[in-house]
Amino acid sequence: MKKEITATDVRIMAELQRSLPMTMRPFETIGAKLGLSEKEVIEKTRSYGEKKFYRRFGATLRHQKAGFKANGMGIWSVPDEAKRQELGEKLAARAEVSHAYERPSFDGWPYHLFTMIHGESEQEVLDTAKHMSEETGIEDYDVLFSVREFKKTSMQYFDHWPSVVD
Repeated sequence: MKKEITATDVRIMAELQRSLPMTMRPFETIGAKLGLSEKEVIEKTRSYGEKKFYRRFGATLRHQKAGFKANGMGIWSVPDEAKRQELGEKLAARAEVSHAYERPSFDGWPYHLFTMIHGESEQEVLDTAKHMSEETGIEDYDVLFSVREFKKTSMQYFDHWPSVVD
């Protein structure tokens, strides 16, 4: 079944893909900008989730503004494919981990699981990774620290979407 997207949907989704307004009622603020009620924006947003237009709706932590001065990408070698799901979920469950992924490994690059670990110092991130290794039994791991950030923005899918009439 084809998912129909109206011009109103495009306008709402274009607003939702950005940071929400820092107001007490962000959906009301969006609605006012678009000539819609707060209720309409909330109902549409819920319907997009039900239609699987988005996987999740959540906040993005700006770790440095939140007081976390160090972040490191934990890279974990888990050759046994059958164990990756369980171990990935265990690594991702840590409070210090903001996101985790499974990716393919390559010759000379044996890592399968990737976790972004946040802390107040590089040593704290390294200590966290060590504890994660001990808890999971993954011995082949490393932590890569950022040298420089080039870009940190969300994808913008609807800014250049062709206008359609409702």
